[in-house]
Amino acid sequence: MIEAEKLTRAYGSFKAVDEVSFRITRGEVVGLLGHNGAGKSTIMKMLTGFLEPSSGRVRIDGLDLVTELAAAQARVGYLPENCPVWPEMTVIDFLDYQAALHGMDPEQRPAAIRRALERTQLMDRAEQSIGTLSRGYRQRVGVAQAILHQPKVLILDEPTNGLDPGQIHHMRALVRELAQEATVILSTHILQEVEAVCDRVIILRAGRVAVDARLDELAASDRLCVEAGGTPDELRERLTGMPGLLQLEVSTAGQGRVRAWLRATDGGAEALAPEAARRLAEAGIPVFRLEPETRDLDRVFREVSEAEATDFVDTQEVVAHA
Repeated sequence: MIEAEKLTRAYGSFKAVDEVSFRITRGEVVGLLGHNGAGKSTIMKMLTGFLEPSSGRVRIDGLDLVTELAAAQARVGYLPENCPVWPEMTVIDFLDYQAALHGMDPEQRPAAIRRALERTQLMDRAEQSIGTLSRGYRQRVGVAQAILHQPKVLILDEPTNGLDPGQIHHMRALVRELAQEATVILSTHILQEVEAVCDRVIILRAGRVAVDARLDELAASDRLCVEAGGTPDELRERLTGMPGLLQLEVSTAGQGRVRAWLRATDGGAEALAPEAARRLAEAGIPVFRLEPETRDLDRVFREVSEAEATDFVDTQEVVAHA
């Protein structure tokens, strides 16, 4: 549905986006992450046709965004971060005007506008001037215009900006609903939003793709944590030589306990647990904790951020060396 191939945008000698490639299929919800200046907004502007790439290409639903711009843009709904709306217009007039800009048939506009108002919970604000709305409601108006023409691709830049907790919950549900009929790219600084609604994450660093992986892949770990009694030497003796064990680190954990980190050769930490438990039980060593290492998106994001500027962090490296 979205194909970016070696997408580059240069300003003189500076490359804001440097040969970024990815493919997003229909129905995927992808989080686009990165610090300020990482290239997120530049990529979104190129995906929507508002900014022409210096090199590379973008295809939307099979259409080239340079040679078939109008047809490709008709398939895209876009919510910019600053949510540009006309404050002097009423909500319904603004949406009617946006429908006209999309070239929608006048007879189809009322139904489309009503559908967008209902989905964004704006029916009771339809006749209200946008300038009198709160920041959260103006954000909803921006989302309503983005989904008005039922686009096949939806690009949302900070969609929960200014929303209260209840509105955030509704926005998450709306994104999941929209994903049933559209491909969604969601850019945000709030990692919890990505974890709540996205299937996959693309993390940018200095204009390049640092990580492109499904969230369940990033959450997986190849390390098993064991906390037990005994001494470090006893644990090292009992656990060394286990089948599937790549690396063993042992240290004291306080309160008379010893902590061991076991790294698996095949990436599956859970597979080490039964054998580790058996060996310690046979030696009469009490086990207080036995579980795979847990990882979340915040940790992965910090790993990417802390990498050296010259390093390229791929998905396998991040997964394997957390």
